[in-house]
Amino acid sequence: MMATDALPVDPGKAQVIDRVPKVIKEINFGVLSNQDIISQAHVEISDRKLFDLDNNRAVARNGPMDPRLGISNKSDTCETCGGDLQECNGHFGYVRLVLPAFHVGYFKRTIEILQDICKDCSKILLPEDERRSYLKELRRPGLDNLRRMQINKRINVRCRKTPVCYYCNAINGTVKKASTGALKIVHDKFRAFNASLSAKKIPPPSKLAFDRSFEEAKKSNPDIEKHYRRVFDDLNPLRVLKLFRRISNEDCELLSLNVDGARPEYFLWQFIPAPPVPIRPSVGQEGASTEDDLTAKLGDIVQSNLNLKMALDKGAPVQTIIECWDYMQLQIAVYINSDIPGLQNTDSKKTIRGLCQRLKGKQGRFRGNLSGKRVDFSGRTVISPDPNLRIDEVAVPQLVAMNMTYPERVTRYNKEKLRQCIRNGTKTWPGANYLIKEGNSFRLFLKYGNLNMIANQLREGDIVERHLEDGDIVLFNRQPSLHKLSILSHFVKVRPHRTFRLNECVCNPYNADFDGDEMNLHVPQTEEARAEAMELMGVKSNLATPKNGEPIIAAIQDFITAAYLLSSKDNFFDRKTFTQICLSMLDSSTRFELPPPATIKPQMLWTGKQVFSVLMRPNKDCPVKVNLDAACRQLKLVKGQPRDLCENDGWLCIRNSEMLCGVADKSTIGAGKKDNIFFVIQRDFGYAAAAEAMNRLSKLSARWLTNKGFSIGITDVYPGESLVRLKDTLINTAFQQCDDLITAASKEKPQMGKSDSRQTAENEITGILNKVRQQAGEYCISELSKHNAPLIMATCGSKGSNINVSQMVAVVGQQSIENARVSKGFQDRTLPHFARHSQHALAKGFVRNSFFSGLTPTEFLFHAMSGREGLIDTAVKTAETGYMSRRLMKSLEDLSTRYDNTVRDSSSFIIQFQYGDDQLDPVNMEASAKPVHFDRTFTHAESTTYDKDEKGLSADEILALCEELIAPERKKLVRYDLLGNTLSYKAETDFATDQWESNRDFLSSIEEYVAAKAAQLRPSGNEEGKEQMAFTHTSKISARTLKAFITSCLDKYMRAHVEPGHSIGAIGAQSIGEPGTQMTLKTFHFAGVAGMSITQGVPRIKEIINASKEISTPIITCELVNKTDMRIAEIVKGRVEKLFLKDIVYYIEENRSQTSSFINIKVDFSTIKKLQLELTLRQILLAIKKHKAFKAADLTFRSFNSHIHIYVDEGASMAGVSVSEQKITGSDPYIRINYLRRILPNIQVFGYPDCTRAVIRVGEKVATNILLVEGYGLRACMTTDGIEGHRTRTNHVMEMRDVLGIEAARTTIIDEISSVMSGMAIDPRHMQLLADVMTYKGEVLGITRFGLAKIRDSVLQLASFEKTADHLFDAGGAGRRDTVQGVSECIIMGKTISLGTGSMEVVRDLKLLDSHVGKKKTVFDDAWRDICEPKQRRRALPRMAMAC
Repeated sequence: MMATDALPVDPGKAQVIDRVPKVIKEINFGVLSNQDIISQAHVEISDRKLFDLDNNRAVARNGPMDPRLGISNKSDTCETCGGDLQECNGHFGYVRLVLPAFHVGYFKRTIEILQDICKDCSKILLPEDERRSYLKELRRPGLDNLRRMQINKRINVRCRKTPVCYYCNAINGTVKKASTGALKIVHDKFRAFNASLSAKKIPPPSKLAFDRSFEEAKKSNPDIEKHYRRVFDDLNPLRVLKLFRRISNEDCELLSLNVDGARPEYFLWQFIPAPPVPIRPSVGQEGASTEDDLTAKLGDIVQSNLNLKMALDKGAPVQTIIECWDYMQLQIAVYINSDIPGLQNTDSKKTIRGLCQRLKGKQGRFRGNLSGKRVDFSGRTVISPDPNLRIDEVAVPQLVAMNMTYPERVTRYNKEKLRQCIRNGTKTWPGANYLIKEGNSFRLFLKYGNLNMIANQLREGDIVERHLEDGDIVLFNRQPSLHKLSILSHFVKVRPHRTFRLNECVCNPYNADFDGDEMNLHVPQTEEARAEAMELMGVKSNLATPKNGEPIIAAIQDFITAAYLLSSKDNFFDRKTFTQICLSMLDSSTRFELPPPATIKPQMLWTGKQVFSVLMRPNKDCPVKVNLDAACRQLKLVKGQPRDLCENDGWLCIRNSEMLCGVADKSTIGAGKKDNIFFVIQRDFGYAAAAEAMNRLSKLSARWLTNKGFSIGITDVYPGESLVRLKDTLINTAFQQCDDLITAASKEKPQMGKSDSRQTAENEITGILNKVRQQAGEYCISELSKHNAPLIMATCGSKGSNINVSQMVAVVGQQSIENARVSKGFQDRTLPHFARHSQHALAKGFVRNSFFSGLTPTEFLFHAMSGREGLIDTAVKTAETGYMSRRLMKSLEDLSTRYDNTVRDSSSFIIQFQYGDDQLDPVNMEASAKPVHFDRTFTHAESTTYDKDEKGLSADEILALCEELIAPERKKLVRYDLLGNTLSYKAETDFATDQWESNRDFLSSIEEYVAAKAAQLRPSGNEEGKEQMAFTHTSKISARTLKAFITSCLDKYMRAHVEPGHSIGAIGAQSIGEPGTQMTLKTFHFAGVAGMSITQGVPRIKEIINASKEISTPIITCELVNKTDMRIAEIVKGRVEKLFLKDIVYYIEENRSQTSSFINIKVDFSTIKKLQLELTLRQILLAIKKHKAFKAADLTFRSFNSHIHIYVDEGASMAGVSVSEQKITGSDPYIRINYLRRILPNIQVFGYPDCTRAVIRVGEKVATNILLVEGYGLRACMTTDGIEGHRTRTNHVMEMRDVLGIEAARTTIIDEISSVMSGMAIDPRHMQLLADVMTYKGEVLGITRFGLAKIRDSVLQLASFEKTADHLFDAGGAGRRDTVQGVSECIIMGKTISLGTGSMEVVRDLKLLDSHVGKKKTVFDDAWRDICEPKQRRRALPRMAMAC
């Protein structure tokens, strides 16, 4: 801070002042006491009248709209503070209640407190020793929310079991909400006594006294005798208030109450606060006004309170008083929360919005006004493409640029520019809209006044709000904002016309197209914001996605098509054309050097591939030397033939920025692949070079396609005669095969133990019909010309696929709905156009026409049905994945890496000791989840350091040099034991493991790669001549190459480390949530076996992150001890799979005679043998006897050979027969035998009860058997003979937790999410972080409102997620404290978030003199010291002289 008398210093731009005077450190929640409500209020509301009609509709005094409560229109002034509408926020009032009332928000907590205390003496219902024990637990420092909730739950359960108070011996029963009213509490005091069936029970004295109290009433009303046993003790608010006042402060601790902020008696209303008028404004109309819901309800409360007072004053009957009291409580409850069932006000049809309704929901205060707000300096319009812009530019319409301003401070460098802006005014661009003079907060509008004079008076330090100009930094955003790349920073390019324009390369991160999309533009208003936006959010800084490090900003569509055509083999240009093409893509400032021509005679010609060489490196001074080997889309590998001789030119080889072979297509210049030219440039030469290459390609492609021409017409999809003939032949053959299968399936009878023949035939038919489209498509593609436009687009990957081309030209094919052929919509047929029960291909959704030839009406309908399924699926999926993403973000938003390498949340709880176990950032991964692509790095090092005169190293020299180069790094990674003693570098004991394992693994991987290279140089057998050739030419590795390779690897590894403060939680949530929008909704994946399906897609992800206790398809994967013998596999399967009696019997019949009646069961031992079951007749009989229906005393059993007889003895006792069974069967033995016979088939005789089915899966390549069990029962399967227990696992997370522990559950979460999202290429570190968040507390917590409440203690974060009112009431009731540390809380409270740039402060030397810094002088103390003290000293001097 500068002293007041310091010399003036010109710091240039305004310094960033981040130390605001006051920062909210924490928020304490509590409940207002009666005194607080009265103290904060300015007026008592005692009249329900809003306006005084006799006094010209003046606002009524002491009414709900009293002028002392504030004002709601611009013309009035507040009577309390004298402020106008802008200055006065309003003032509270209060309503004094005649009798207390229950608070609907704390009603549940009130019941819980009453359950925990004695209803006579108000002491807690715990013995003294337990009471002290619980107090000790609750007072433990650092107790988190989850543990506190568990302790409170245990206290509540213990108190509810206490029948007699330990202090006053009063009987306590059940306290519950009454069924007769919404806000009534009853105490069933003698429930235990009434429920007892003991004949010797003695009623306690209090019970006798309670019964005697009804004697007088019984005389006048005899019906009371029938019902008085069900009479409850009414706990009305007055009685509850008296009980709560007597609760001690220590007992409040046990009830999870903070006595400083919330005593129990505060939970009941005695005074109602009346909110200020500005939050419930009155909307004036002609001669009338419309009042807010809160105002109307406040009037109802006042009126009901007056009615109750009148009833009490008049001495009305108790019934009337109770009704008035209940009605007043109802009005107060609706005023607070109008959504509670049973509280709906029956008087008015329209539901009112209570205080809770104002807070919750998307439009509520939390989500609508605090977490997210409307902002200034933003614009929105339609977007359109412009390839002439750089990728980091956005074209802003001049109209928008004149409305959106940036406040620029005047310095000596920009004074003349800003003067000219002021002279231009508001209507001319580049102008200015406002001027703020230094030391004055008043904004001068530049639409009026003498602009020349204002400009001439401009001084340094003034602020000019000027129009946007070229080079300004703006944020560009497209909704839905699914990941952080949905909002990026661009540089402004002001252009005419009315749309925002951007380079097409940047469409991918925004997921934008130009069919009418609109985008938002935001202008940062400070230098700090601009700097952060440019560096952290700039387009150039975000060329790769943090999901996995793949390039996301790259060439798309037309650019890919143009690049593919230009880089094809048959493009040759003369000097004039070649230079024209090259110069059209280069900037005027870039020096262009013409490369040597590809052919010299008969004419000097340059190829299209050389254009790409110039694009990457336009002159010799350019440092960009790209080295890349990558497969193009059309690569066709032939055994024994080198890849670069592919007939389709499908292998891209670039050496030192020279394209030697291959073409530029989607896999080499498009997004989503790491073998990408732009990605290689970014990794090796920085993002600026990659962006420049993309800028060049944009301009090149646009001009090349404009000159060459590229369009699609009807002739492109015209089928040839041979194709039509082949298509007809294929379709007719397929139809015949399908008819044969249908006929065969209809003749075959269903057999037990075999799959349904009809279903098998249906699967085969689907396969045949899908093959038709594939075969016709392949022939169609081979027949088309290489100049065919749709084929070119499908080949290079710019748009469409071969299936799209074949559907247009050849055949549309089978339409599927829910992964099956079209089902029957009418009776026994799909449409009335077909015969009943027809299974023919055309009747079940096969479209034999192409789009060119046109669909028949029935085909058109089937095609529309299939299309509609896709549309509905997309719509439903959007909502599902949106909610899933929101939950993930709320749970992970405040996780960040710290300077101690740990991952922690805002409360500093450790989630991971190292991010991803290796501290590497997914965005910096060069290979798939690995920091270095060794092959490409070696190729680059070899190409850039190659010197034919340099000596090649031998294999041993290579290994020795590698060891020498890696040794300094290994010295940094010394191992120590627990006592600090040095251990061997390669020690692998548990106590030798430390946090540097990933670094050691990386060094080992370098060594292994170099060793593999060295091994290629060693001679094998009699190949010494070849070895010498490799040593000197083909595989030569020089010392310079090896050094460059290892140095590059180590450098890339260090750069790949995650930075401290990085918000990896939010990135992880987005990386899992954003690909979810591309996942299918209802998909089932067959687990290698037809018929056994596993839930996939969005439903499976929801099951995992919800930590569901029951999942739709639980599968236990069992590794067998003997993996090759099918017979043994069948035996093990028989031990596991649930087997019913009906599966192994010939028949179950009833035999009746005059002497006896019995059930005869004949067991099919041949089936038991076929199924390899270890099952005997005795075991079957025991299984039947175990069933509860066969435990009755009147049943006898007899078994012999393969028969079991069950006899029913008519005269025997019916003991053991259930009451329900006796009602069904009565005493008739015939009915009883029939009943038992129907039960028998479904009795389980073998296997595990929770394992519904078991299937043996045979390996595709190697004949290894794996047992897949459908259902639960992991523990039972693990302990089964023949199964390897330690390699058996289930896909059910909660069962893994119960059986194998929390670490197994964590691994299961990671593996399951990885398998479901396997096609999305998400970095495993994101999945590990999510799994750790779900399990780091020691139990599996779902990413739901319940799990989040256990993970986080922050009230504001929970309130901004879901159940807003409930969390706020809980926080107030418990007197919770929010330290405002997390992301949501900081946004709501306007604090700096402690992530990213907010996680540290910047300290810099301002080069200020000593006189410029120091304490400011105080107004009174220093003035007294400077003025008064010298005078006193001067007066004292003469006195001292006289004394001397």
